[in-house]
Amino acid sequence: MVAGIKIGARVIVPFGKKNSRVLTAVVARLHSTPPPKYQARYILELLDEYPLITGYQLELFRWMADYYMCCVGEVMNVALPSGLKISSQSKVQYNPDFDYAELLTPEEVSLLEELQKHPALTYDELGRLVGELNVPAVIKSLVGKHAVIVFEEVREKYVPKMIRKVRLHPNYEEQEQLLMLIRRLEKLPKQQEVVMRYMRHVPVQLNPSLNARGLDKSVLNQDDELSQSSLATLVKNGVFETFEVIQPRFADLSAPTAEIILTEAQRKASEQVMAYFQTQNIVLLHGITGSGKTEVYIDLIQQALGSGSQVLYLLPEIALTTQIVVRLQRVFGDKMGIYHSKFSDNERVEVWKGIVSGRYQFVVGVRSAVFLPFDNLGLIIVDEEHETSYKQHDPAPRYHARDVAMMMAQWQQAKVLLGSATPSLESYYQAKQGRYRLVELFQRFGDAVLPEITLVDTKVEKKQKTMKNEFTSALLAALGNNLEIKEQSILFQNRRGYSPYVQCEDCEWTAECPNCAVSLTYHMRAAELRCHYCGYKEEVPRTCPTCGSTKVKTVGFGTEKLEDQLQILFPAARILRMDLDTTRAKNAYQQIISEFEQGDVDMLVGTQMITKGLDFDKVSLVGIFDADRIIRFPEFRATERAFQMLTQVSGRAGRRGGRRGRVLIQTSNPQQLILQKIIANDYKGLYDEEIRERQDFNYPPFSRLIKVTVRHPEQHISKQASERLAAELTDTLGSSRVLGPEQPLVERIRNQFLYDILIKIERGPVNMKAVKEFIRDRINDILTDKGLRQVSVVVDVDCL
Repeated sequence: MVAGIKIGARVIVPFGKKNSRVLTAVVARLHSTPPPKYQARYILELLDEYPLITGYQLELFRWMADYYMCCVGEVMNVALPSGLKISSQSKVQYNPDFDYAELLTPEEVSLLEELQKHPALTYDELGRLVGELNVPAVIKSLVGKHAVIVFEEVREKYVPKMIRKVRLHPNYEEQEQLLMLIRRLEKLPKQQEVVMRYMRHVPVQLNPSLNARGLDKSVLNQDDELSQSSLATLVKNGVFETFEVIQPRFADLSAPTAEIILTEAQRKASEQVMAYFQTQNIVLLHGITGSGKTEVYIDLIQQALGSGSQVLYLLPEIALTTQIVVRLQRVFGDKMGIYHSKFSDNERVEVWKGIVSGRYQFVVGVRSAVFLPFDNLGLIIVDEEHETSYKQHDPAPRYHARDVAMMMAQWQQAKVLLGSATPSLESYYQAKQGRYRLVELFQRFGDAVLPEITLVDTKVEKKQKTMKNEFTSALLAALGNNLEIKEQSILFQNRRGYSPYVQCEDCEWTAECPNCAVSLTYHMRAAELRCHYCGYKEEVPRTCPTCGSTKVKTVGFGTEKLEDQLQILFPAARILRMDLDTTRAKNAYQQIISEFEQGDVDMLVGTQMITKGLDFDKVSLVGIFDADRIIRFPEFRATERAFQMLTQVSGRAGRRGGRRGRVLIQTSNPQQLILQKIIANDYKGLYDEEIRERQDFNYPPFSRLIKVTVRHPEQHISKQASERLAAELTDTLGSSRVLGPEQPLVERIRNQFLYDILIKIERGPVNMKAVKEFIRDRINDILTDKGLRQVSVVVDVDCL
């Protein structure tokens, strides 16, 4: 056994034929029983002196693999940040035993001469040195002649951030020696000035012990009045010495400065939550938009930290994380860590290690934060718990962070608080059934009231010809008024790009993706057509490729088109857009939100990113486009999702006391019942209707859903495999539990034809473990059939 090995430590193990690959593995169990069905490989190296993965995490990985029907390795691959996985790089070195009697080509000789100058080189390094040569082909030839050795160099991806510092040599710390040095340098004024400048920053003449800390070398390097050559000479002569120290990528924050004072309604809600936690582990906080749920969360976090426990605060979107983090840092200072995908690999590793070391007792993050190495959780908060962003779709495990958080809490005896203005029907049902406790907060913070919601009939305005582009006259008037009174507006369209497709007016040709069964979206800024499924891009045709007509026009609209039209309609307005295209850079969210928060922007156009909990004081108007498309989406959760999305984005208006906010919803059918419920903020009415329908048709929360998707490049093979799988599942589970196979809305993605099978298993005395094992066995039958080669099957448990 490797000395010092412990459960939860990372190790390097060989893999593949002749141990050709190396992988990162985690020690899950220590034992002396060899595997019966294969030859165990020796561990190459132990990476950790102390475990970076806790026992709770290993238990979580196993549970997720079992529940979400995937492999433990797939869970671990998603759970560990890339910086904790080692990488290997192929290197080439000269073989000292090689006999030059072997005939070599001029190219081989050239490459060998370079290799003899270095211990080892990568393929890329060789390519730069030898120029035009086909390096892989030449190396392959030299390997056959035993002239070179190719090996894998293993290295950690995580690299600590190092700061180079300078300090006086210890011989000069005493005052007498320091004075002698300064006198000696009188004839070298530039060098003397470097020493004097160092003493201003590090007063060793007053306290010699300060010298050990040194000074960042950059402080002296960036001083234009100092001679850099003089500093180099002083180092060379032993007056100064240089050294490196590790610096955290997250600078220590100043001490907390904000104190949270709860309103009477918030205080009662917080006390009620704490009271329920005495007897129940999960509480649902149903608070309307703008009621101040965040302040309640902060109060509960302070209490949990005060008891010595760890806290995890989950948010659905990085955009929401950006704004809330600033508020939380004012309260918790450097006790808080932040974890999301916009951070670099090294930054995420430092948060991970910060939890292990105890530096961070409280972390705020998006869904991937459920994998962090907590071992003493006292409280998990899942804010906006209804959000679909908590569900991972690709790759496996296709987990829901809310449900994983509940399992984490169960193992660590922690409490879970779910919060939302529009709870998921499943969570609200559990609260009504008594499995969760319910706390309600229906009073907006301060003097604010819920906004006034108005439905604007686009059919009428089109008939009257009062619309300008995509804007009704009512919305344009409201936007113009807001500009005059210097208040801000948010415009919501849940579709990015300029327009969803381009079409020929003469022959009705439409630009389509060659890899997917979808039209290409036009992006004006990039001047290209783009597939939002596979990323395929092409130039916009000047003429129709089918009939040659020049009448190729854009159809429909997205956020980019709205932004463009607003600039024309309101040339003096300051307008920003917030969607996937404008937030790809690391700090893009923060920059957009900061500009809007500070009042530097008049109108913010965005997709669903702007619907989730963002809090802006000056927003008094929200305009909603294309509401009918959201409501009519062909999916059993469409009504619930429409209510949640439209209510949430409406809640961005009028969040501070004073003038009441306004919301204008553009629709071609104002009589739709769901719109009346949104106007009345009638969540309970929506719940009563939807829950009856779900029960009648056996949909969640009355059943569990498992979606099985069969994929293959040939449609007939995909159809054949899916029909066979569905028949085998139906034979045992019954036709009432197995629906399909059916082609999804987008039937081909990345040149794979898709067929979906939906399995509905009623809640009750059903052995779900046995059901999943049966499904897994039937899938394996398909995958091992030689006549169905290249078929792949994706399983999505608790699909959304």
